[in-house]
Amino acid sequence: MAVYFPALSPRFPELLTALSGRPVAVCGHARPDGDCIGAQVALARVLGSLGHEVVCVNPDPVPRRLEYLARSTPFRPFEEALRCTREWAAVFVDCADHARGGERLKARFPAPVGVVDHHLSNAGFGAVNLIDTGAAATCEILAGVLIDGGHAIDGDAARALYAGILTDTGQFRFGATSRRCFELAGELVARGASPAEAGFELYERETIGKLRLLREFLASLRLECGGRVCVGTLPAGIFAATGATAEDTEGLVDYARCMDGVEIAALVEERADGTFKASLRAKDKAARVDRIAAGFGGGGHACAAGLHLKRDTAGFHARLVSAMAEGLARVDAGRSS
Repeated sequence: MAVYFPALSPRFPELLTALSGRPVAVCGHARPDGDCIGAQVALARVLGSLGHEVVCVNPDPVPRRLEYLARSTPFRPFEEALRCTREWAAVFVDCADHARGGERLKARFPAPVGVVDHHLSNAGFGAVNLIDTGAAATCEILAGVLIDGGHAIDGDAARALYAGILTDTGQFRFGATSRRCFELAGELVARGASPAEAGFELYERETIGKLRLLREFLASLRLECGGRVCVGTLPAGIFAATGATAEDTEGLVDYARCMDGVEIAALVEERADGTFKASLRAKDKAARVDRIAAGFGGGGHACAAGLHLKRDTAGFHARLVSAMAEGLARVDAGRSS
């Protein structure tokens, strides 16, 4: 039998020992995606089966399209979790750093017992860190570690882990997709995950607001750097104007990235307070969009990263394009070497 994570799997019992006899809060990040919610649900269900009292905590609600994963798992309202005086042992999943869930969640859980993550920029901020930057998804790590350790994965956990792998690999299309991803997906299907259910819930339940938002985003696209960079902008007030929500931005940047000739793409969301949020995507990992994001206080992966600029916003668009041009220079240098 294959061992999927030989370096990490022996550490999972360390995490279980550190959590022994304690109630657990499984913490995720702002605007949770499929990998975040999937990891929270799966870990919560496994810990619950081992006798732990478990809650999941996020700064933002479970997105509509991911609600099917969380029906049997307790997600505590954020404000209620902050007020609760219970001494929860915190495990952060899919968070590149301690502040990814916001400063309030960081203050509520200042000393995480565990961290499970796959972001390139994660230096490890828990007592026990299960981090593999070569994994395509946090759910890939969890699925492999659980299977390696012989832990029971029920149908709900299998569906959650499958959804996390499916979404973070871009339906098994992105560069980080490996043979291991397919093998683990097969193991999860054997344990109750349904590709048809995941495909319907995640990709065939768009709202009219999302489609209107997509129309506006496509109309905003502009090419830079000789057509190798594409930037799309969502202006302040666009959600009210289209009837969309913030979660409807999920996946929009990939429309810019998929254009022929484009190597780096960005979705820039302008906020009413003058700040910016941006999602970056690249076709070649040599672009290191995580470095581009880090220059603005963000982070992520070599091909997928994000940032939220809260200050010093003057000339942001020009500075972002300049940073992406530097990313293209890294791509060119890699091709010529």
